[in-house]
Amino acid sequence: MNQVASKKVIIVDDHTLFRNGLKLLINNTSDFRVVGEAADGRMFLDMLESDGLPDVVLLDINMPEMDGIEAAEAALSRYPGLPIITLSMYGEEDYYFKMVSSGVKGFVLKNSDIQEVVDAMESVAAGGTYFSQELLVNLVSNLRSTGSSSIVSDGEILSEREREILFLICKGLSNQEIGEELFISKRTVDKHRANILAKTNCKNTANLVVFAIKNHLVEI
Repeated sequence: MNQVASKKVIIVDDHTLFRNGLKLLINNTSDFRVVGEAADGRMFLDMLESDGLPDVVLLDINMPEMDGIEAAEAALSRYPGLPIITLSMYGEEDYYFKMVSSGVKGFVLKNSDIQEVVDAMESVAAGGTYFSQELLVNLVSNLRSTGSSSIVSDGEILSEREREILFLICKGLSNQEIGEELFISKRTVDKHRANILAKTNCKNTANLVVFAIKNHLVEI
């Protein structure tokens, strides 16, 4: 393995056995190498100050001293754009909005296989986002519309129809199913979806879910 070319990873989790196992698996990949470990948020922030920024952070939510939410907010206020992936368990959906709002780039279940973890790291290291498909399904099943309007980055406002369609996209409906739900043609939904993606600068459903949560268009 060419460690010089490997992307640097920090694991932040209070369980030593979990960190050790994840570190071993990651270090057996060709593109990533664990360069630091922390048992809580304060240790993680100190590590960023002393050792510099990694290419990817794998961050647990529930930890002593300073939890993942506080740590993510503090780290991203100091280092905007730091690629953080949240390590999550089922039942932690209440924390997702806070983590997304703080700027984390992805969520992966702690019981995911190593290939999904690698896929997530590759995505966020390249500037993208990643939602575990299991988490996404679980998350969108609990979403509800707020009816709020949203101004996107270029100043455009999503129309009422676009907000309706965005919500149904986030719920996991296909364009055909959305058309049936709203009594419009699939072709019309296709056009609305293209407009929504263009206005929000999103590439896929996971990105749209993040956008909708951050802009208070849906609630968990």
